Amino acid sequence: MTDASSTNHDTGTTGYLLEMGALKRGKRSGWWIAGVKDPETIAEHSWRTAVVGSVLAMMEGADPAKVALLCTFHDTQETRIGDIPWIGRRYIKVARNEDVTADQVSDAHPSVASGIKSIVDEYENSDSLEVLVAHDADKLECMIQGLEYLQQGYPAAQEWVDSTRAKLKTPSALALADAAQKMSLAEWQRTYLR
Repeated sequence: MTDASSTNHDTGTTGYLLEMGALKRGKRSGWWIAGVKDPETIAEHSWRTAVVGSVLAMMEGADPAKVALLCTFHDTQETRIGDIPWIGRRYIKVARNEDVTADQVSDAHPSVASGIKSIVDEYENSDSLEVLVAHDADKLECMIQGLEYLQQGYPAAQEWVDSTRAKLKTPSALALADAAQKMSLAEWQRTYLR
């Protein structure tokens, strides 16, 4: 027989997992300002951010698994508050990500709630090497996405490329940004077309 609190925690945890599915449908709205009609989803951004973060962590001597975890959860609050572009934040007072996360996991299993809140709190408030790398991963992924949109014919993406590149801090992120700015979308294919 299952006790009621265990069942409620299972339901709350499952509700959180279902809520995260909304990130697969939510678009990164800042790209609309750059004229991109059908921008990437929040989940697509977060997935590549986690991959970029893992790679940067390997290059910087940080913990790749920890960085990937930080990157995976860095935008999960956007199921509740949306992806508010920087221009919009000028006019709207948004709840802190830590507070949104606390609401999202309030009915989840206590270990899940504690773990997710801890990850988000660390991403938002720590200055560890892993957090620095995770923040660089977010910026580098955005810059790479901007380069892809540029090559697809969205010239306004150049401003995003320039502004996100200017925020990079780690030597590895700067080196990869330099390399990305010299490559075409199809460049990676040349590795197997040779």
